[in-house]
Amino acid sequence: MDRHLKNILVVSFGFLLLFTAFGGLQSLQSSLNADEGLGVASLSIIYGALIISSMFVPPILIKKIGCKWTIVASMCCYITYSLGNFYPSWYTLIPTSVILGFGGAPLWAAKCTYLTLSGNRYAEKVGKVGKDIVNQYFGLFFLIFQSSGVWGNLISSLIFGQTPDAGSNPSLSNYTHCGANDCPYIEVNNVNSTSSKQPTKSLIYTLLGIYTGSGVLAVVLVSVFLDNINLKNEEEVENSKEEPVWLKILETLRHLKDKRQCLLIPLTMWSGFEQGFLAGDYTKSYVTCSLGIHFVGYVMICFAATNAVCSLLFGKLSQYTGRIFLFLFAAAINFAVIIAFLLWEPHPKQLAMFFIFPALWGMADAIWQTQTNSLYGLLFDDHKEAGFANYRLWESMGFVIAYGYSTFLCVSVKLYILLAVLVLGMVLYACVEYIENKKMSRQMAKQGSNDSLKK
Repeated sequence: MDRHLKNILVVSFGFLLLFTAFGGLQSLQSSLNADEGLGVASLSIIYGALIISSMFVPPILIKKIGCKWTIVASMCCYITYSLGNFYPSWYTLIPTSVILGFGGAPLWAAKCTYLTLSGNRYAEKVGKVGKDIVNQYFGLFFLIFQSSGVWGNLISSLIFGQTPDAGSNPSLSNYTHCGANDCPYIEVNNVNSTSSKQPTKSLIYTLLGIYTGSGVLAVVLVSVFLDNINLKNEEEVENSKEEPVWLKILETLRHLKDKRQCLLIPLTMWSGFEQGFLAGDYTKSYVTCSLGIHFVGYVMICFAATNAVCSLLFGKLSQYTGRIFLFLFAAAINFAVIIAFLLWEPHPKQLAMFFIFPALWGMADAIWQTQTNSLYGLLFDDHKEAGFANYRLWESMGFVIAYGYSTFLCVSVKLYILLAVLVLGMVLYACVEYIENKKMSRQMAKQGSNDSLKK
C-alpha cells in the first residue's frame, strides 16, 4: 500500500473510533444527564469553547508539535469527556466539556492540513493535479468517518436494550406531555418521564467503558501508525513570514464587511440550530419520553445513515439541479417536518414515525452540510480562510444557542424559533443569490463589450 494512502486510512479510522464514542455520547446527553439540564449545558459549553479555541489554538499547536501530535493531543481531550460522564456533575462534566472544546478546533485543523499536504505531495510525486488528489483523500476520509454515527448509536441501543423495562413502562399510558408539549417547568405525576427511563448504572458504566476504550484505541492507532509530516517543505515561505494570531482574528471579523457574509449568517446558524434540536430535543422529548432511552441509538442511526447516503447523492446531483433547487428542497423538508412535530402527539404504537422524521431530517441536513460548504467556497474564493472561519464561527454559535436554551423553553417554543430562523435564513439567502446574479450579469455584459471592441 502506498504510504500516503496508508496515512489517510489511519487518520480516517482514528476519527471513526473517536467519534463513535463522542457521537454516541452527544445523542444521549439530553436523556442520560437530564437533571438540571446538565447534559445539554455541557454540549453548549463544548461549542462555546470550540469557537474560542478556533481563533488561536490550531496554528500555534500545529506549528509547535506538528499535525500528528496535534491530532493525538486533541484526541486525548475527547477522552476526558467520556471519563467525565462516569460521574456526571457540574464539577466533572463542565470542565471536561471545556477541555474537549479546546481540543476540537486543532483536531479538525490538523486533520485538514495533514490530508491537504499528503494529497499535494502524492500528486507531485505521480505528476497529477494536487486538487484532484486532495478531493479524493477528503472523499475517502468522510466515507469512513460518516459511519461513526451508525456505530456509536448502535452500541448504545444494544447495551441499553438489554433491559427494555428500564426504557419503557407500559403501565403508564399518558403520553400527552411528550413531543411539542414537553416543558421543563411542568412537573407531571404518572407520566413517562426521562428520569423514569434511566438504564441501570452497570449498563451505563459498560457503555462508557466501551466509548472510553474506543477513544484510547484511536489515540494508540494514530500514535503508532501515522507518519509525522514535515510542514517546512510545503510552507517554508509562509512559515518564515507567518501572520500573528490577532491578525487572523481581525481578518475573520473584517470579512463581515462583505454583505454577502452578513446575509448568510442566519442560514449558517440554522445548521447549528437544526442539528442541536435533533440531538438535544428530539431524542429526549419524543424518543426517550415515548419509547425509552434504548431507542435513541436506533433512531439516530436512521438519521446518520440517511445523512451519509444523501450527502453522496446530493453532492453529485447538484451539478444537474443547481444549488438553489437543493436549498429550497431542504427548506421545504425541514418546514414540513417542523409543522409535523408541532401537531404530532408521539405514542409507542406509531413506531415507524419515530424513524421517518429523523430520516427526512437527515436528508435535509445532507443538503445543508454539502451545499453551504460549497457555497462558501464559491462566494469567497479569494478569502477562503476568513470565509470558512466565519462558517465555523456562526454554525458553532447556532449550536451554543440551541443547547443553551434547551433546558429553559418548551419544545413548541423551540420549534417556532426553528421556523423563524429557517424562514429568515432562506429569505436572506435569496438576497445573496440575487446579488450574485446581478454580479454575473454585469461581468457577462462587460465581457461582451470587450469582445465586440476586439472585433
